Amino acid sequence: MKNLKQIIGTSLLSTFAFFNVQAQVKDHNLNVMNQLATPSHVSVMPVSQLLNAPGNEALRAFFFNPVKDKTVLKGKKIAVLAADGFEEIELTGPVWYFRELGAQVDIIAPKFNPAPARYGLSTPEMAKTHIMAIQYLQPVGWIKFDKTADQIKVSDYDAVFIPGGAWNPDNLRYDKDVIKFIQDFNKSGKLIAAICHAPVVLASADILKGRKLTGYWNIQSDLKNAGGIVSDQPVVVDANIITSRHPIDVADFSKAVESWLAKK
Repeated sequence: MKNLKQIIGTSLLSTFAFFNVQAQVKDHNLNVMNQLATPSHVSVMPVSQLLNAPGNEALRAFFFNPVKDKTVLKGKKIAVLAADGFEEIELTGPVWYFRELGAQVDIIAPKFNPAPARYGLSTPEMAKTHIMAIQYLQPVGWIKFDKTADQIKVSDYDAVFIPGGAWNPDNLRYDKDVIKFIQDFNKSGKLIAAICHAPVVLASADILKGRKLTGYWNIQSDLKNAGGIVSDQPVVVDANIITSRHPIDVADFSKAVESWLAKK
């Protein structure tokens, strides 16, 4: 009996020691995780807040004053090249306006290419048919795309429009189908419009040498390095390229695209 009690006692001590070690491991892992992660306090740029911000009265009026002539761009076809991480208002704003003017607008995305498993990313099923919008680096929603970049031809469209967003241009500039399409579109002389960070996609397509343009403030040096002649203006038009700097320029940018296409 004594031996049995000793065996049970030893077993309990071993079990306690095992769970104590496991608890210490969990505490250590939790401590490491807490140091790797950061609190989820982020800056956002809700559309309503942007439109109501002081100084943006003209931008607000652009969206809320009804479009008078809804046939200005009737018969025109516009391709919107976009990927995950596009700045919401920079896509939805011009797309809404061009459609109000009667244009056909297709949203074109790169072919779905999930990240390797070792990246540890969780991708929703809808990523195969939708792209993710952001508001100043914060994911906010998804929009369905119509085609992928490998499915379109230059002859299909009268203009190409690229919204900004810090992630979107990086995703686009790495896609060979997107770059080839932009290069061919530029050779055709048709309109290429890009706002905010999007002009870096044009830099990757190597079509900026000697061209006048603008872009988001922190990419202007990249545009200069690509051979562009950069100025800090709301909109710059140089032949078949129209560029803008920021979401606050969406109205001026959209009107410049309208004016260019309406003359053709």
